Amino acid sequence: MKSLEHAVLMNDPYAAAVMKQTLPEAGMAEERLPFTVRVVRNEDGLRKAVIIRQAAYARHMPAIAERLGSPEPNDHDQGSVVLLAESKLDGSPVGTMRIQTNRFNPLSIEQGVELPAWLNDKSQAEATRLGIDLGRTGRLVKTTLFKAFFLYCVEANIEWMVIGARSPLDRMYEALLFQDLFPGQYIPMRHFNNIPHRVLAFEVGTAEERWAKANHPLYQFVFRTKHPDLDLSDADSLPGRVHVRSPEVSDRVAIVA
Repeated sequence: MKSLEHAVLMNDPYAAAVMKQTLPEAGMAEERLPFTVRVVRNEDGLRKAVIIRQAAYARHMPAIAERLGSPEPNDHDQGSVVLLAESKLDGSPVGTMRIQTNRFNPLSIEQGVELPAWLNDKSQAEATRLGIDLGRTGRLVKTTLFKAFFLYCVEANIEWMVIGARSPLDRMYEALLFQDLFPGQYIPMRHFNNIPHRVLAFEVGTAEERWAKANHPLYQFVFRTKHPDLDLSDADSLPGRVHVRSPEVSDRVAIVA
C-alpha cells in the first residue's frame, strides 16, 4: 500500500519534510501538518478567509474578485461554515472554503440549476469559495480542505456533497469519484457570470467502501489518518455578523473552485 507521502506529497517535498508520523492505535496513523484548518470563529479569521478568497479569484476571474473584498451574506447564513487554513510558521492564510448545507436554505448552486428530483429529500452540502495559496504546501492544503469538507458532512449527517466546477477543475472532482449529475453538460451559472460548470455529487455514506474498492490513492489520508491540526469542533458555534475591511490582494493564490 502506498505511503501518504507518495500518494499525496510526491510533488510537495517541503510538506513531506514537515509532517511527522506516529502510530497511536492499530490501523490509524497520526500526522501533523505545517498548517491548521479550523472553523472561522471571529473577525480576524473571516478577514483572512476573505483575503485568500479574493486573491484566488483575482488570478482567474477578476470580474468576480472585485466583489469579494468583504464577507458575503452566505458567510453568515444558518447552515454555513467558513474554513480557514493558516500557516503554523507565521499565521498567514493558505486556504479557505465555505460549506453550505440545505438544512435552512437552498444551496447556492440552485440559483443556476435545478438539481435532479431524486436529491430533493436528501440532506446536501455544497463547497464554494475554495481557494489555495500557491506556496509549497498548496497541494496538501487542497487535499486537507477536501477532507475537512467530507468530515463535516459525516458529523452533520449529510448524505450528499454537491459541487459546481468549471473546466479544468472538474477533473479534480472526477478523480475524487464524484458523479456527474448532468452527464456531458457544462451548465452556465447565472450567479457566476454565466461561466459553464459541471454539477457533480458525492455520496457520503458509501465513500469509504467505494474508495477502498477503487484503491484510491487518498484512502489512507482521509480514512486511516488522524490530523490533529484539522479541527472542526466549533462548527456549530459560528460568529455573528462581523464587518471586515477590504483586504489587499496577493498574487500568490490560485483558485480551486
